[in-house]
Amino acid sequence: MVEVAAERGKQVSSRVSEEGAGWACVQPGAFAQLRPNKQGFTWLNVRTLWLSRNEILAGLFGDPSGEVRARWVESQEARGIDPEFRIKPAVGSHFSFLLLGDTGEGDASQYAVVPGMMKLGRQTSFAIIASDVIYPTGSGNEYGDKFFRPYQDYDAPIYAIPGNHDWYDGLGGFMRVFCDAPPLKPKPDRGLRGLLWRKPETIDEAKLAEARELRGRPSQQATQPGPYWTIESDSLLIVGVDTGIRNVLDRKQTAWLRRVSLDPRPKVLVTGKPIYTGNTYKPSQLEGGGTIDDIVRDPAHRYVAAIGGDVHNYQRYPVRVGDRVIQYVVSGGGGAFMHATHTIGRVDVAGVHEDAFRCYPLRGDSLSFYSQLYARRLRMKWLYLTPSEALCIMSEHIRNEPVRTPEGPVKITRRMRWAARLLGAWPWPLRLPVDRVFHRYLSELSDWDTPPFFKQFLHATVTPRELTLRCFAATGCLAQELEPPLEDEVRISLV
Repeated sequence: MVEVAAERGKQVSSRVSEEGAGWACVQPGAFAQLRPNKQGFTWLNVRTLWLSRNEILAGLFGDPSGEVRARWVESQEARGIDPEFRIKPAVGSHFSFLLLGDTGEGDASQYAVVPGMMKLGRQTSFAIIASDVIYPTGSGNEYGDKFFRPYQDYDAPIYAIPGNHDWYDGLGGFMRVFCDAPPLKPKPDRGLRGLLWRKPETIDEAKLAEARELRGRPSQQATQPGPYWTIESDSLLIVGVDTGIRNVLDRKQTAWLRRVSLDPRPKVLVTGKPIYTGNTYKPSQLEGGGTIDDIVRDPAHRYVAAIGGDVHNYQRYPVRVGDRVIQYVVSGGGGAFMHATHTIGRVDVAGVHEDAFRCYPLRGDSLSFYSQLYARRLRMKWLYLTPSEALCIMSEHIRNEPVRTPEGPVKITRRMRWAARLLGAWPWPLRLPVDRVFHRYLSELSDWDTPPFFKQFLHATVTPRELTLRCFAATGCLAQELEPPLEDEVRISLV
């Protein structure tokens, strides 16, 4: 079924037409009916900023994630979990699974992913959420509309690794939901950090029990051993790691990762922070020295791919390491707002050629989207770039052929180049926020409740000889719900 859907999806993707990108959205999809309400959080709210203060405090006074994670692990070990943190689903050598990153805003863009996910995930054995299950602060009291309700019809287990937002609650909500763990006993933290640090919320157990009923079928049940784990099968090991708030693996997790990496089976790493993103190299640091990529690159460990969340789009870098290629993937488009891709320059990191790089949304679509957003919000119509104009502007800047054929002739003008500069298409002192600052302070200034959303999820098929990764898009348009666009596909040898 997925093979057939993939073939059809190739013909309706953003790489083929503007319609495939969702620009010609004749009818919105079912997300509006699926979404329980139109309420959400806002980063401009002083209360939200105060509740998410732990990110700033961790940067100023040190990140306690490693110490707290060690306490969670010690607590789980005392409860008798497998000390190697293994998950052994009932799969053989042939199976498939889904992977979504950065899902839990509970808004239209999260629910827009659900119909395509349900359609292509019917025969999958499980799903994985890679980073930031719940925004903004990982509270255990927010899992109802941001986890259990959107995925209530997915008839298989869902495993997860936490992102930095899940850690704003001290991992209390995450550990309760995914590991069925009781709260940690309070431990005093002296100094200014301890005084200001946000403590975990008390979970409303009745509310959580009611939410769990939404995914209450036996086929949906799973309890993972901790915030990091391995999912074992005959053909492949999927190794999930917890990067905390500041992207560091503590000593105990590092020692565990080195042990499980010695298993002779081929492996995929799933991490809260991508190793390559935005044409830059950002591997997680290991407490005690080195980086996580030292482990991934070691040929004895047989890693074939490393997939990270945190960045809200899709990117793929095929990096040659010795005599093999490792696929480094960003997959964070599972629900939260879109991080721009048009800010990514001509790709050359780690010897990856621009023509081998893949991203979604396409840079031109990203530029057109943000131009439309700011033209409307700032009432500056001259900022708007049509998808074809933005496609040609980015092609000129990147120095490559347009990914898809522009619809009609396009003459690039001075006005268009100035608009692209202000929108961050290339380095420029004066630019409008389109990335991290936009996320934290300005994202709610735009209307994210209308397509196209440019969301995505991964479908993975595993056989003894091959792993196939497919990136499917979710635009929020009915046409793309019926035929989810296939934006990228890579086949990886496991032999």
